[in-house]
Amino acid sequence: MIQSLLIANRGEIACRIIRTARGLGIRTIAVYSDADANALHVQEADDAVHIGASPTRESYLVAERILDAARQTRAEAIHPGYGFLSENAEFAQAVSDAGIVWVGPNPSSITAMGLKDAAKKLMAAAGVPVTPGYMGEDQDPDRLAREAAAIGYPVLIKAVAGGGGKGMRLVESAESFEDALTSCKREAASSFGNDHVLIEKYIASPRHIEVQVFGDRQGNVVHLFERDCSLQRRHQKVIEEAPAPGMDAATREALCAAAVRAAKAVDYVGAGTIEFIADGSGALSADRIWFMEMNTRLQVEHPVTEAITGVDLVEWQLRVASGEPLPLSQDDLTIDGWAMEARLYAEDPAKGFLPSIGRLELLQFGESEGGRIDTGVYEGAEVSPFYDPMIAKVIAWGEDRDEARERLGEMLEGTAVWPVRTNASFLVKALQHADFAGGKVDTGLIGRDGEVLAEPPAPSAEALRAAASALVPTTIAPGLRLNAPPRRTAWFLLDGEKIEIELEGEGSEEPSSGVLVTEQGQAWLLTPWRRDGAHGTADGSGAILAPMPGKVIHVEVSQGQSVTRGQKLLTLEAMKMEHTLTAPFDGVVARLEAVAGQQVQVDVLLAQIEETE
Repeated sequence: MIQSLLIANRGEIACRIIRTARGLGIRTIAVYSDADANALHVQEADDAVHIGASPTRESYLVAERILDAARQTRAEAIHPGYGFLSENAEFAQAVSDAGIVWVGPNPSSITAMGLKDAAKKLMAAAGVPVTPGYMGEDQDPDRLAREAAAIGYPVLIKAVAGGGGKGMRLVESAESFEDALTSCKREAASSFGNDHVLIEKYIASPRHIEVQVFGDRQGNVVHLFERDCSLQRRHQKVIEEAPAPGMDAATREALCAAAVRAAKAVDYVGAGTIEFIADGSGALSADRIWFMEMNTRLQVEHPVTEAITGVDLVEWQLRVASGEPLPLSQDDLTIDGWAMEARLYAEDPAKGFLPSIGRLELLQFGESEGGRIDTGVYEGAEVSPFYDPMIAKVIAWGEDRDEARERLGEMLEGTAVWPVRTNASFLVKALQHADFAGGKVDTGLIGRDGEVLAEPPAPSAEALRAAASALVPTTIAPGLRLNAPPRRTAWFLLDGEKIEIELEGEGSEEPSSGVLVTEQGQAWLLTPWRRDGAHGTADGSGAILAPMPGKVIHVEVSQGQSVTRGQKLLTLEAMKMEHTLTAPFDGVVARLEAVAGQQVQVDVLLAQIEETE
């Protein structure tokens, strides 16, 4: 067994790897950028090395700095996690050339599966079913248009080096093919440095089903059954589960056998995933499931496979990298129960899923039997604008699908995060969607019903009354009914909106300036409404709030300064654009919170304008 391990990654996957390595008695080394100096993975590792500035291209994507960190700490092995350099064959080779153990597949396997067209040809030769399409070298637009017509519309144009939904276009007719091809090639060249594309038949009701495979250096390859990752938003997975709904034993056997053949065709070592696309317009069957691509690394959704098999996949990775054979044979592996995973992100569904950055003043995860949380942050940590805004992976296991789904819902509903916004309530609604609850899911579900799912919930009257009681002193006069509990009406601001709440019973002995209402995976700030407008949230009377996460680049006014309606107050840079915020009326700058150079999250108070008499 290796004795020391450098994790060339960050966030929850780095923490996940550290947890298993520690259990095996392996010394762990973290790497970190400027933004991650106080990150959880840095705190949990035995050692940590600074590798550069916050942008990934200056730290986590700089192979030589990671190799230098490994040499400096005498790391025996490097685990790449997922993303970043995990599927970079040149980096894998450089690690091996440096005499360091690479916890992953052979570089040749990464290369073989790196280009979609070459991978599909290889799979077809190995007897793995592939989606009907064109994967030829001739990239002449006329030739591609003819091939698309021969396949039959609708078709997908896909960059051969693509991933994550980039370099992909759905074409419904011959008339729109030329424009789609030009756009796809341009995006592919920009994103991947390779504008070659393939054409494949578009599956109208697609399901994304993948098989976990694992190989060792003794030539053994096994599968650990399938996962369904069909619930997606813009080609990004949202909720994953294992096993796949509607998968019968015969179809599972055929699908998993094909996945094993795919892995053996490239002499695969370590953890990998064979991704298939299935026709979801009817019942699953082996003749309507086709190879899509292979991910030559550990997947984000690997915990659901661990939950139904009882296998620690990271432990297997470390044992195989140490030269050990697979701990179990195929006959030893069985499915136990059902598991689901939801990706909890720092983003605001109500505002187009804009990232929400800032300090996690409150971070509480819901609990349920069979639950698991994989996270790379802690209460008080910062959600950085530099990286993927994942807060945690929320995983639930149950005896069957309904129990796993209900338990996952409980965990998400019990999650409370503030002031950073999250997609928790969106995930809850997705779990409750009639089609998803019934196992009838395809990759277009969120595209069809996303607006309804993204609509923010409202707190219950009971939750509001309980919170409001802490804001109202007992001195407010009770109602006039004899022998009745005290009743009174009070006005509050709920995330900037003025509301009226009727209270019963006694108020608080020590009123607060604000109370958080947490329910349904959502958090709201409730504050007393004051006629003088001297409160800290927007009420339509002069609170200037950040419309989205961004950076304050100019502040044009000072506190106490008189301003006129429409006068420029400050400039916010967000989403690579400048946004000018102006005074809503004539008045005075009563509060000025904005500072040039400051990173702010959405809805943060930047200034408060009070009307002049």
